[in-house]
Amino acid sequence: MISLFRRKIKENGGPTYKFSPMIYINIFVIAINLPLCYDPINGIFTANLQKIYILYTYFIFACYSELHLTKIIFMEGKFMSEETKVVKPYGLQWWLCGAIMLIVIAAAATGALSTDLAGSFALMLSIGILCNEIGERIPFWNSYVGGGLVLAFLVSAFLFTYNVIPQKYADAMIMVMDEADFLSFFIIFLITGSILALDRKLLIRSFAGYIPAIFGGLLGAGVLGILAGLIFGVSPTNVMLKYVLPVMGGGNGAGAVPLSQIYETVTGDAAANYYSFAITILTIANIFAILTAAILRKIGEIKPSWTGNGTNLIRKGGDFATEDKKVKVSMKDLGGAFFLAVGFYALGRLFAKALLPTIGGVAIHQFAYMIIFVAIVAAAGIVPDNIRAAAKKLQSFFTTNLILIIMVGVGVDTNIIELAKAITPGNVVIALAIVIGAIIGSAIVGYLVGFFPIDSAITAGLCMANRGGSGDLAVLGAAKRMGLIAYAQLSSRLGGGIVLIIGSILFGAFLK
Repeated sequence: MISLFRRKIKENGGPTYKFSPMIYINIFVIAINLPLCYDPINGIFTANLQKIYILYTYFIFACYSELHLTKIIFMEGKFMSEETKVVKPYGLQWWLCGAIMLIVIAAAATGALSTDLAGSFALMLSIGILCNEIGERIPFWNSYVGGGLVLAFLVSAFLFTYNVIPQKYADAMIMVMDEADFLSFFIIFLITGSILALDRKLLIRSFAGYIPAIFGGLLGAGVLGILAGLIFGVSPTNVMLKYVLPVMGGGNGAGAVPLSQIYETVTGDAAANYYSFAITILTIANIFAILTAAILRKIGEIKPSWTGNGTNLIRKGGDFATEDKKVKVSMKDLGGAFFLAVGFYALGRLFAKALLPTIGGVAIHQFAYMIIFVAIVAAAGIVPDNIRAAAKKLQSFFTTNLILIIMVGVGVDTNIIELAKAITPGNVVIALAIVIGAIIGSAIVGYLVGFFPIDSAITAGLCMANRGGSGDLAVLGAAKRMGLIAYAQLSSRLGGGIVLIIGSILFGAFLK
């Protein structure tokens, strides 16, 4: 196969290409060892040392190829060469990073790795970095599917569904995401940094126009969802109640779960009967949201006038990020920004759990309150420039270095087998139609209120049609727009609250 590839390159006028023997060695080792790791009787991959070497050889294969071979791309019928790049995962030399990963995976395979926060982070990063380095180098996948982040999510889901990783480490990672709630910890700094980095003059204008964009996404999702449902014989009522509401409800904990509780209260039927279907449709739609986010990113590269710079939502409104005043951030400034962020979170919890937990009978999430309070403080100009710059730097650190932990953690909570069972043609098409409707509706309304259509579609559309906090990060990661996290959280939290109100009305009207 490799010889054929070399011959085709030469026939098309490309450079003669000498492959390193290391490539052949790794392909041979992988081909020999992969069947030995699978247990056909139990249908799982066995936990043995050969598995460790397979993962490591995949990493060596990717890095060695990038380091020592001329990268070939096909453009206008001709093969063209680019300069060789140096791979430095997380700033480390590829061989040093690979050695650390091998040590971590060996420790996990032998049971020596701890199940505390440090051990969990080490294993999650080892899996995430490996998948990220490979995913960012796969043609088409890296441009249209989501690259390394999405590959990290899918591979993690596969590893834990088929018990490739020992159960005690799976439980430890679930502890990181659920009990320790690392996801909320991550989002706290994204919200604080992204809002404090906004220009005060445009802050109020952007937030005021965002609610109509959310309603545009809801309307578009409902219309296209109903049209797709009619094709498969699903009534408009069932499409709205069983498909649109859970998909556009702000995720699992903030959407599908409370919707199922409202369903039980109104109908008297068990909440689980609604939830089991709702979470399935939501999971399918979440995957479509991630994939379409990557496609929208590519469209934005082709049509730059349709999108901002990743932090700018308003057209003709100037740069949405604050001007760089060359503020030098000290270690104390970072500490102050850290304390400020967790303080805002505490304030959001205070209102959500004690002072004003519900408005009009609808529970308001702590992140919704947090966004409001951070926005008020940012608009008032209370926070000094050095702390604002430090908050932005903290946000950059989290989104650059710790996003892989989130993607692996989300993958742990996804069962590929259950997902595959729910992938019927009707469910897939209806879920896809809802996602596309959310994109179109939010893009059109967003454009009418002065937003860039692509950024409006990603935040007010796709971040309504995913699995909430983790889905927001996956969508923004695939779209490379982490700077818009505040709007994504508005969609998941305030937008999700709007859907709960609509759901309570529709359940009462059609299911009593």
